[in-house]
Amino acid sequence: MNADSSIDALKKPASSPAFRAILYPTYSIGSALNHFFRRRIRPAGMGLLILGLVITCLAGGQPPGKETNPIFMALSFGFTLGVMALVALPFRRARLEITRDLPKHATAGETLKIRYRVKNLARLPLRNAWLAETPPDSRPAKSTFQFAQEPGEESRNAFDRIFSYYCWSWLQDKRLAFDFGQAGDPIDLQAGATHTFHSEITPRRRGLIRLDDLRLLLPDPFGLYQRCARVNAPAATLAVLPQRHQLPVFELPGSARFQPGGDAAARNTGPSGDFVGLREYRSGDPLRLIHWKSWARTGQPIVKELEDTFFPRHGLVLDTFPDAGDEDLFEGAVTVAASFVAAVDTRECLIDLMFISGRERVVTAGRGVGRAETLLEVLAGVEFSPEPQFDSLNKLVLRHAEDLAGCLAIFSGWSDERAKLLQRISSFGIEIAAIVVCHTPPKSRPPRVHFIRAARIAEDLMRLPTNL
Repeated sequence: MNADSSIDALKKPASSPAFRAILYPTYSIGSALNHFFRRRIRPAGMGLLILGLVITCLAGGQPPGKETNPIFMALSFGFTLGVMALVALPFRRARLEITRDLPKHATAGETLKIRYRVKNLARLPLRNAWLAETPPDSRPAKSTFQFAQEPGEESRNAFDRIFSYYCWSWLQDKRLAFDFGQAGDPIDLQAGATHTFHSEITPRRRGLIRLDDLRLLLPDPFGLYQRCARVNAPAATLAVLPQRHQLPVFELPGSARFQPGGDAAARNTGPSGDFVGLREYRSGDPLRLIHWKSWARTGQPIVKELEDTFFPRHGLVLDTFPDAGDEDLFEGAVTVAASFVAAVDTRECLIDLMFISGRERVVTAGRGVGRAETLLEVLAGVEFSPEPQFDSLNKLVLRHAEDLAGCLAIFSGWSDERAKLLQRISSFGIEIAAIVVCHTPPKSRPPRVHFIRAARIAEDLMRLPTNL
């Protein structure tokens, strides 16, 4: 074995799936206990425990001394204070009726304010309490932990690679749905009173978040510990849209070409071009186009005929086939797609979002068809495909080729299959450009293919040329 192979062997994960299966119960129980105590021990209580431990260590090996010994007095005071705080906790109770008021959408990475309408059903007033949303359990499944590999794990020392604690922490952090932020003002309610309170959460990723574990934090009189009582509040679901970035002024491929709106668009928007002439009424013509003077003169219903309105129709092709271990590139591609959807003026064009996720999907938004929010909602729930299906994606795009002025493809990485896909689509006369989300851009760059670094998406998007 040469030196290079020895180095490669050291960089490989040293922890086997069988050993990780043995570690899993320890990490799982440890995470649950950590979550339990962190929710119930306040910073002052944690400081008291640490101070007591430090004093105990300093006094280790020394005789207890008299009762007037400062160390003995400090330990006695801290112990007494902690016991009194624990005894007072069961008396902190509340009966509340709470309803959440959520916005229609949230955005990944942006802080969201939640409003609660709280009614005190108890006979006594409620003082010094806070509401806190609990995210879903972020502990990974055993099979996930067994075969997962943390990015950069090969650079860690042998001990960390064997016991895989950082991999466990990375998986937990990756699965965390949202961060609970500022809890707002403390609840101060008289018996039977109703008031509105606020708290903040920051969604970490796109998708649907289910809020079904609302807790009421009830500190003891000394502020050392707190009860974490579950509140009986109706569950709610929050749709988290993908993160969007600002884009420079740009033109989509095929912007110079125009396509007629078609029957579907005409039924929704109606003709809006220049006046051409008059004709007899046909079933389905809108009443606003009736020419009343001609009807009165001829006795037959007459309508105004307007010139057909033409506007561009663009295809937005999303690559849902990331390579194994490159799922972060797929999330970056979704972010880029959402940024273009938000930036394009859909009042003057149509956008066909095309991708494959389990099945072929084409979602249209734009003039007279749907809102851009519809595409963002679809992107919020799109999932990557475990197996590449570039042939199916190619057929999907070509099936709609006659209606498209041009296409913009957004890829999760760069490969020969993706290059061939662009060539096939371009060979059918479709004007197409591509944006590739990658870790490191290649030195040779094909024409009309723009590379975006996953770590600097916002920065690289602002450097895109005007004419894609």
